[in-house]
Amino acid sequence: MAEAVGQKKVIIPNKHGNKLVGILHDSGTPEIVILCHGLQASKDHAIMVNLAAALQNAGISAFRFDFTGNGESEGSFDFANYLGEIEDIHSVIQHFREENRTVSAIIGHSKGANEVLLYASKYHDIKTVVNLSGRYAMNGGLEERFGKDFMEKISKEGFIELKSKSGTVDFRLTEESLKERLNINMHEQCQKIDKDCRVLTVHGSADEIIPVGDAFEFAKILPNHKLHIIEGANHVYTDNQAELASVVVNFIKENKSAAS
Repeated sequence: MAEAVGQKKVIIPNKHGNKLVGILHDSGTPEIVILCHGLQASKDHAIMVNLAAALQNAGISAFRFDFTGNGESEGSFDFANYLGEIEDIHSVIQHFREENRTVSAIIGHSKGANEVLLYASKYHDIKTVVNLSGRYAMNGGLEERFGKDFMEKISKEGFIELKSKSGTVDFRLTEESLKERLNINMHEQCQKIDKDCRVLTVHGSADEIIPVGDAFEFAKILPNHKLHIIEGANHVYTDNQAELASVVVNFIKENKSAAS
């Protein structure tokens, strides 16, 4: 498949030597925005593609990539792997810095939103973060996905297999993965984010995966924060892509002019 104009495939090794595959939407500026997809998604998810295109149209370079074990990137998929994926973001940022580019913002959707917040709480080197439909309560959503007795099952078997409608195994949740997720305290981590780091939280009022109430919890604890609720939007903003892109691009542009 031919690359679109202004788009280029870039391969970046992570710290384990796995190749992370991404698409650079280059507007010719030294500043670049990194886009991080959610659970069982990829750089080619509509949210990632549309946001990267909207940023590029606004004269802002963007890079959307696949985390380890997702999409075209090497490595094995893991339900959790938050810490590994934070390091993937770090590898990507380091790559562009070595090319004398400035990473002006990081944007994440769903699980990717948690990871950009966790990145900011660990590395303190990014001043603009966008949290799209991130999860505040990390114990949420597990029962809906794995069944009421998932804790009992996993302690007995050591894992749970999640099957697709056709009966094939989608992925296996291990006890280790579950513990990693449950040990993440977003409240504590968000309090470690620098006070001068500007955070935008966007959430759909009709999100069926992560309740909109989680967005209000982030708003309570992040000091330098802007909250935008998109009325009627679901978890992946099916009918609200234009509003999502407009809100995100305007926020990035505001912060870019404030920094310059």
